[in-house]
Amino acid sequence: MTRQHTLTLAVVIIGISTVAAQVLKPTGQSPASAQVPDTPQPHGAEAVSLVAAPGRVEPISEEIDVAAELQGRLTDVLVDEGAQVTRGQVVARLEHADYDARLQSAQARLAVAEAERLRLVNGARPEERREAVAVAQQAAAALEHAEIEVERHRRLFTGGVIAREALDTAERNWHVAVARAAETGERERLVAADARLDERARADAAVAMARAAVAEAQALLDKTTVRAPIDGIVLRRHRQAGESVSPDSAASTIVTIADVRMLRVRADVDERDVARLEVGQAAWVTADAYGDRRFEGRVVRVGRMLGRKTVRTDEPSEKTDTKVLETLVELAPGTRLPVGLRVDVFISTGPTATFPVDADR
Repeated sequence: MTRQHTLTLAVVIIGISTVAAQVLKPTGQSPASAQVPDTPQPHGAEAVSLVAAPGRVEPISEEIDVAAELQGRLTDVLVDEGAQVTRGQVVARLEHADYDARLQSAQARLAVAEAERLRLVNGARPEERREAVAVAQQAAAALEHAEIEVERHRRLFTGGVIAREALDTAERNWHVAVARAAETGERERLVAADARLDERARADAAVAMARAAVAEAQALLDKTTVRAPIDGIVLRRHRQAGESVSPDSAASTIVTIADVRMLRVRADVDERDVARLEVGQAAWVTADAYGDRRFEGRVVRVGRMLGRKTVRTDEPSEKTDTKVLETLVELAPGTRLPVGLRVDVFISTGPTATFPVDADR
């Protein structure tokens, strides 16, 4: 049996502020329908049509389950139920020694990559440059001496003073000196040359990879510190220091946080009444725990898709397969109700409905 129903209050002014309210039951509803509280109306007001539905109180932020993104053991849970928290505040910590080591290793690899790139950009040291020049000069001197020797040996061989073998040795020494002079000259130019573009690109890529590894290690280390995602209140503390958590586990939530500065009620409106709902309509809620007190509000969202009921009542005849439309009612600022409290929601769909604000809210 659904608790949603259409109600019409016909108000008759008799004597001094005597009010009678007649509740009209919609077609097909049983006498188990929820009763509507008496609603004072201004003198001469038209009848007000109401939609009633069960609902549940929730924070404006909804309930946020805060869990660790990494697997590990909790070393600290720093907040208790009812504690005020601010966005970014640390609420829990995981063991992080291994993540510290990963970060230090990544930072060391970055330092090596940056040093290699700097060496490439700066080129050879001055000592290496001077050494290359000296070796080239030595090779040039050796070449000059070899050229003189080979010319002298050629003259002596022509004069029949020396054998052919001696001339061949002198020419071989000259060819070696030529090659050595060419080698040292290339070495001198190589040491003095700037780094090539491809070498610079490779060094830059190595540094970028090392920096990415540092950022990854830092991100993992940061995830060992669990922070509050919003300003709010800790509604429930699920874990204690020393317990292990895992993002793959269904029981990984550490704390539940919500912003309760504003409260809303999520109401299940029966499908027969959805055509009468509009954003901005006046509404109020009541709860058994608060007797006849009413808590005013307004409709701030009307769902787009019908679904099954999410709010259960204690009526034995309640149907569980009823199609309903979730509707959000935002309560007036300053309303104080426990999160999760089941309430009866009444939404005014009439043309001139006005309701007094509860002075005790």
